[in-house]
Amino acid sequence: MTENASTRRGRDTLFGAGGLWIAKWSTVILVAAGALWVIGWIVGELWVIILPVLLALIVCTVLWPFTRLLRRIGFPPALAAATSLLGFLGVLAGVIAFIVPSVMNQAPELADSASEGITQVQEWFEGPPVNLDDAQIDNAVQALADQLQDSGAVIATGVFSGVATAGSLLVTLGLVLVLTFFFVKDGPRFLPWMRGLAGGKAGGHIAEVFSRMWDTLGGFIRTQAIVSAIDAIFIGIGLVILGVPLAPVLMTLTFLGGFIPIVGAFVAGALAVLVALVANGFTTALIVLAIIIVVQQIEGNVLQPVLQSKSMNLHAAVVLLSVTAGASIFGIIGAFLAVPAAAVAAVLFRYLNEQMALRSDEDSGIDDDIAEKLREDLGAEEPAKTDNS
Repeated sequence: MTENASTRRGRDTLFGAGGLWIAKWSTVILVAAGALWVIGWIVGELWVIILPVLLALIVCTVLWPFTRLLRRIGFPPALAAATSLLGFLGVLAGVIAFIVPSVMNQAPELADSASEGITQVQEWFEGPPVNLDDAQIDNAVQALADQLQDSGAVIATGVFSGVATAGSLLVTLGLVLVLTFFFVKDGPRFLPWMRGLAGGKAGGHIAEVFSRMWDTLGGFIRTQAIVSAIDAIFIGIGLVILGVPLAPVLMTLTFLGGFIPIVGAFVAGALAVLVALVANGFTTALIVLAIIIVVQQIEGNVLQPVLQSKSMNLHAAVVLLSVTAGASIFGIIGAFLAVPAAAVAAVLFRYLNEQMALRSDEDSGIDDDIAEKLREDLGAEEPAKTDNS
């Protein structure tokens, strides 16, 4: 019997080994899924605390560059943080003061245009090819009114729930402001404290990961703000030239929608087209649609690739799935936080992959000098070397 024949195993042994491999990894997947479920449950239970912290961190990424500048020129940390926060609130108050009068002044005109648009739609339904008569239309309207009356209790419950939600929103916003002040004031102490608390190699890894996450989150938010502002300015110019009502409001919504990739741009653009259709007619609505498509194509194909670094890029499918998952679980705030969360998670996965590559024989794709510095800074072990002698 040859050596190869003696080392061959029977089918039962191979099936058993394969079954054990599947069982092992199935167990690992089940345990990991259970851990994720527990984490999700904890996040849901503590969401009232976690949400203000996340929002405060995002606001901090916007305020920190200005706060750092103030501290460099001699401002005490508390004064620099308070100045930045008050300036941020002043800008928000100015934006609200700018758009509210526009809404109040143009709302009656828009309501009249909407009434005319409804009349035109009714006339279109009465003509070919639909050919509905007045009685059928009146019956449909009456059925809708009856449905709304039957749902009165549900609507009333929703109103009271909305009042409670508004109160909770005010509490959340107040907590966000307080946390933002303390984060901006004492933020530079966090990483040294965390590194000293964890100690040794763990502290180095934690400090490095958190530092990269902060840089990624700050770069993402600032880049999205620039891209959204450019979108809002060019679309707003088009709306003003075409005489579309509520142009400042639509510009603001376009800017805010830019922070919810894909979905936000679609909703803000659809609203602008709808307002143009109701107020200015079909031709103007088509022109507005063309302007929005052109601006968003320039944004997606030129601005974001230029302004965003490679480390921040996420595949469009990942972005869409993240927004969908965030919106389905946490609503509009989940859609807003989905992409920053995905970008931060991507930083963690890249770092883990980088560390595994540094400790293995495979090519890490990292420059040798950078890899050596990482090993020295983080206390990483040299990859195992085999003795081929």
